[in-house]
Amino acid sequence: MMRYTQLTLEQRYQIQALMKAGKNQTEIAEIIGIHKSTISREVRRNTGQR
Repeated sequence: MMRYTQLTLEQRYQIQALMKAGKNQTEIAEIIGIHKSTISREVRRNTGQR
């Protein structure tokens, strides 16, 4: 069975900073060391109007 770990606050800030720097989701995943689908999910969940 797969085990899931939550992203840390630091990882979330890192994703935000790297996106602002113009990195794509695949590059961010490689830099942080997590799967690119995790980046995609995180971005989808935390963008847009609330």
